[in-house]
Amino acid sequence: MSTIRRIAQLRTPEQFQAHLDDLGISLGFDADVTHGPDAPLSQPLHYGDRTIGNRFAVLPMEGWDGTPDGKPSEFTRRRWTRFGISGAKFIWGGEAVAVRPDGRANPEQLMILDSTVKEIAELRTLLVDAHAERYGNTDDMLIGLQLTHSGRFARPYDKKRLDPRTLYRHPLLDAKFHVDADRALLSDDEIDRLIEDFAKAGVLAQQAGYDFVDIKHCHGYLGHEFLTAHDRPGKYGGSFENRTRFLRDVTAAIRAAAPGLAVGVRLSAFDFIPFQPGEDGRGEAVTTDGERYRYAFGGDGSGTGIDLDEPTRFLDALAALDIRLVCLTAGSPYYVPHIQRPALFPPSDGYQPPEDPLVGVARQINAAAALKQARPELIYVGTGYSYLQEWLPNVAQHVVRTGQIDSVGVGRMVLSYPDMV
Repeated sequence: MSTIRRIAQLRTPEQFQAHLDDLGISLGFDADVTHGPDAPLSQPLHYGDRTIGNRFAVLPMEGWDGTPDGKPSEFTRRRWTRFGISGAKFIWGGEAVAVRPDGRANPEQLMILDSTVKEIAELRTLLVDAHAERYGNTDDMLIGLQLTHSGRFARPYDKKRLDPRTLYRHPLLDAKFHVDADRALLSDDEIDRLIEDFAKAGVLAQQAGYDFVDIKHCHGYLGHEFLTAHDRPGKYGGSFENRTRFLRDVTAAIRAAAPGLAVGVRLSAFDFIPFQPGEDGRGEAVTTDGERYRYAFGGDGSGTGIDLDEPTRFLDALAALDIRLVCLTAGSPYYVPHIQRPALFPPSDGYQPPEDPLVGVARQINAAAALKQARPELIYVGTGYSYLQEWLPNVAQHVVRTGQIDSVGVGRMVLSYPDMV
């Protein structure tokens, strides 16, 4: 692959379009961005009897900077204050909050327990107060809390040591992350008890004032792993119905325990086979000796292609459960960061980008547009926009104006530019 051209070098719409053409990708954008109350990104979004005041959402992002007992630190509180200052009216989950201690991805990840609910409620208050001070009205905000168990990527007691809880023996990830014993496998009874923990977390989130909870199904964590549990025996594996049973049972348990609390799902809409550094440092797909790769939800079996049939069926399952809030993402930061978070500079333990990051941006945006077109009755938050940099507003306006997405999600950008909206 030739040297990647930097976004900052693309100064005109003509240059940006020419670069997209050179890459052979389709990515719509508006040459001019409209400002003011009539702008597409300023339009309200309606959810039931609620009105969300604009088309920007803050994505969940944890700093792993809480206290060992799962409470926020001053760094956490500062981050949530910036969520409020951002101007976004849709707060998707705030950050991933573990429903019990062994579900943490880091010993300093937040937890939602009886002992922490007061502090989790205070985070919401900080956010709302910061928004009110800057913008006045907060009645048009929708604020959720993301509930998680980190599954095979759990590091609850030592940030240098995985203590995984898995659903099946993965032929590639077990080797990559040194999962060498069946003891990591969750039994059906253990999953049943975990569902009770999610329900309790829903009750606490409602007590803390959150409008909805996100049952996390993305980035390789436990909810996401259920969707590829083809080889698992019993009621949580094999058929599509069984692989989505966790979603149904958690939703039912939360609604029974916390009536009136809305439910959303953040979903990795597609995934790839794990990548690793090649001889030149660029990422390359792990080989499977020609065997069909079954462990990428939303994949076509090749390991690097997309088939949205099962993700569309998953959206049907959400609709059947009357879950209308969906936040779309892709892949996992642990084994395919370039499709999850397109970037020029990789994670410290990652690999150099195997493609122009704009290819990854377009892949996520176009997959989200296809899913919204297939099931338009749901409300979709899109992701993967940050690499666009100066062109983010142009693409964001276009995808909202043309109905390809309902809300544009931004993540750590709001920490660097807290008043970007």
